[in-house]
Amino acid sequence: MEDPKLLNYLETFVSAKRLQRFEEVLHWRTRYLTVVMEDVYHQHNASAVIRSADIFGIQDVHLVEDRFSDRLDKKIALGAQKWTNIHKHSSTEECIKSLRGQGFSIIATTSKPEAKTIEQIPIDQKMAFVFGTEKEGLSEDALAKADELLHIPMVGFTESLNVSVAVAIVLHQITKKLHSSGQNWQLSKEEKAVIRADWIKKSIKNIDKIVARFQEGM
Repeated sequence: MEDPKLLNYLETFVSAKRLQRFEEVLHWRTRYLTVVMEDVYHQHNASAVIRSADIFGIQDVHLVEDRFSDRLDKKIALGAQKWTNIHKHSSTEECIKSLRGQGFSIIATTSKPEAKTIEQIPIDQKMAFVFGTEKEGLSEDALAKADELLHIPMVGFTESLNVSVAVAIVLHQITKKLHSSGQNWQLSKEEKAVIRADWIKKSIKNIDKIVARFQEGM
């Protein structure tokens, strides 16, 4: 936990308006849901997914970088990577094992019509939604290890969605469903404090010098 005296000092470098905005955003933040991207190739799509995660209150995003790495374009993400926690994994197996160990149900997205829709997905435990590459979709390993399969019903001639669009649709529907439920989806007081402190530091230019000056004066 951050030193309270240091945090109080750092708050003086952040506007009251921004501090209030932190509180508003933290109210809707969740770790009950997370997004996993498996080997997404295009930087535009990976970065757009980070933006969607931030917009819909998802604090953690997981990137499986088995074949492709460094998929984030800061210009496209528009700073969203500052406000989310991005976790990188070397393989799908390692990522799923880690998430399942944290109590997540693994929900793999697919075009298979026999898969469930959002309305049919249970929300009685934490959920990790796994999305695949633009052309190939998810790997067989990811599909085999999933607890649930999810598809987005489509009625047009086109049979697939851009991955960033698919993520936005799923997150919009599932967060709406979760917010109206009785599940305890919000961050704990302790989680909010840690994330808030991190956001404050990321909002301050020359933060290392400012922290060093504070410590010298102690």
